Amino acid sequence: MLDGVTKQRITEEYRVHENDTGSTEVQVAVITERIKQITDHLRVHKKDVHSRRGLVTLVSKRRRLLNYLTKEDVNRYQTLITRLGLRR
Repeated sequence: MLDGVTKQRITEEYRVHENDTGSTEVQVAVITERIKQITDHLRVHKKDVHSRRGLVTLVSKRRRLLNYLTKEDVNRYQTLITRLGLRR
């Protein structure tokens, strides 16, 4: 899980307006950070099936959010992908 400081930093970096905490960009950025943490965990603990299932769930959720963002605004999608360093 993300600690409060990391989540706050990500929210401030990717928010669209002053009080934004739940926009698509923020959600994708938070999920991406969690995916990175779980991936590092699984490199050490290769047989942790429960965490692997959670990773697959998070990747699917991120994919759905990115698909939604593509339908809504392609420019926001492209900007987010480059900022996060994701490939598509």
